[in-house]
Amino acid sequence: MTKSSASGTAATSASAAVRSGRGGRPRASSRRTLEDAAGELFLEQGYARTTIDQITQRAGVGRNTFFNYFATKSDLLWLDVDDTLRALPEVLAAVPAGRAPSAALREALLGLAARHPHRGIPLALSQREAIGAEAEFRASGLERFLGVAAELGTFLAARSGRAPSDPLVRAASSAAVAALVSGAADWALAGVERGALADAVRDAVDPVCRGYALALDAAPAATR
Repeated sequence: MTKSSASGTAATSASAAVRSGRGGRPRASSRRTLEDAAGELFLEQGYARTTIDQITQRAGVGRNTFFNYFATKSDLLWLDVDDTLRALPEVLAAVPAGRAPSAALREALLGLAARHPHRGIPLALSQREAIGAEAEFRASGLERFLGVAAELGTFLAARSGRAPSDPLVRAASSAAVAALVSGAADWALAGVERGALADAVRDAVDPVCRGYALALDAAPAATR
């Protein structure tokens, strides 16, 4: 390699680091190290007694590195889940336009479940009692529940010709998220013999989608 090409490679690497907003360790390495350190500390001394400073010290990184990946300590309870939920807009956009609203809702939920890694069991489900994070689990879980319900409500409103504030849209989207969470929790707690997440979610959401189909798939009163 010539001196000029080596300099060009170094400049390209530096430029990529600046664009990503991160330097030092590669992204996957820093994040995984933080995740492992947090899991160890939560189990050793409990969630409430573990601080962000302790996590970064155990991981050998600075506080800024922590906040490159996580907004709050409670985000560590939802590892992998948050990555999957970030794909929801893409999943919703991929549902064909010709689907009836109830079928579109079902397809979106199953598509989201299919995105989740099979080994992605969050501490919020698997270890919340052992690490003493029950209260934080409920609070941070509710925040995520409401966020997903709002996105599904906007999606259902567009697909059904209703407003996002329509009681039917709000009820259907909330019920669908509750079923999604129930199916995912059953799957996560099933142990190493668990099957596919999409199968567990299907069993939970199908009755909800069928139950709302008659009302959701009918034209809104104003357009009849």
